[in-house]
Amino acid sequence: MILYGLKNCDTCRKAMKQLPEARLVDVRGEGVPTEVLTEALMRFGEKLVNTRSTTWRGLSEEERAGAPIDLLQQHPALMKRPLIKTDDALYLGWDKTTQASLTG
Repeated sequence: MILYGLKNCDTCRKAMKQLPEARLVDVRGEGVPTEVLTEALMRFGEKLVNTRSTTWRGLSEEERAGAPIDLLQQHPALMKRPLIKTDDALYLGWDKTTQASLTG
């Protein structure tokens, strides 16, 4: 299980605490592989881009209009976190549904 997020993100820390077997990939340092990003965009669409983030507010209107995959590759912190990849599924965020699915 791989958790894509930020090591200093509170939500990612909570998820890591409950998923000790998961490996954290810090998206600022390592990024998200293009195939995972593409799969996540197909599955979650626009929800993958965190439009409430400080990074989003710092973008110009022109930048915001860009393709989501390009935005996420240029600004990895724009991704809603965490993005969790298991052998057969992707999960976005750390809500009750995701927690129930992954922690039983």
